[in-house]
Amino acid sequence: MMTEEDIDSGRLILQSRHDFSHAYQKGFWRSVFHLIQKKNNELLPFEEVLKHIPMRGQNYIGVRQIETEKIIGSVSRYNDFDRAFLPRQTHTRSRWESIDRAHFKQIILPPIEVYKVGDFYFVKDGNHRVSVAREKGQVYVDALVTEVHTSGKITRDTDVNALVLEQEYSEFLRQTRLNEFYPGEDFRFSIPGQYEKVLQHISVHRWFMGEKLTRPVTDEEAVKGWHREVYLPLVRIIRKHQILNAFPARTEMDLYFWIIEHRWYLAEEQKRRISLESAATDFTNRFSQRPFRHVSQLWQRLKKRIFNQEKK
Repeated sequence: MMTEEDIDSGRLILQSRHDFSHAYQKGFWRSVFHLIQKKNNELLPFEEVLKHIPMRGQNYIGVRQIETEKIIGSVSRYNDFDRAFLPRQTHTRSRWESIDRAHFKQIILPPIEVYKVGDFYFVKDGNHRVSVAREKGQVYVDALVTEVHTSGKITRDTDVNALVLEQEYSEFLRQTRLNEFYPGEDFRFSIPGQYEKVLQHISVHRWFMGEKLTRPVTDEEAVKGWHREVYLPLVRIIRKHQILNAFPARTEMDLYFWIIEHRWYLAEEQKRRISLESAATDFTNRFSQRPFRHVSQLWQRLKKRIFNQEKK
């Protein structure tokens, strides 16, 4: 014969199963939304972060109450949860559900262990506890905190690509000194691995300058010449035709490089000289992202659906 304790235990098991399923479903729809919006939804891998903002030291600062929303990464479980610590897989479901039941029973769980980098945290131990706490709306959690001192900064929206880009951009500015020559101008790419190609453009322009001037060209002259005679004329065309509006989330440097490459392909294809303006307008007509406006309508429908799910 079942006792009242058995019945309560059964209810808790069913409730924890429901809670996990609900969290998992929320995680699925959240991933869809972020894919459509082209926004980061990944937990930051701690080791990858330290590759791009090297550690200068660390010290243990003891037990602290930390904000669950400031936990943005993990040492080892970054593939199991998304940026909101919603579960992305089911193989640790039993662990998640057992912690969920502990919350119902008001069992005090041990502090999680985290690394603190700037104002944000990476879980060393306790990923499932963070996931359940956030799903329950818990604002703070006890944590054993080790503070890591770095030479760079991270934000709530930082992802690995952003860290790579920041490192590449810093190296590009160190080599070109463009930030010194043209303060206030932004030479950032939106995707990694492009700066080396721009350095090649500058090198080619340096050769042409040397041929024209019949003398060696200094690094500063080459960079300023490239900016004045190659980069700026195309950027003015990009601004004149408001081409950035056709490529959301891209930068002037992205379009500079793509249009320069497109101009070369057009010239090869048509066997004639192509003006910068012709290349820019042809590139926009061929590759503009504006025709995909229906995606925003899909986003609105999905957004409404997930919000209704969260209210249940």
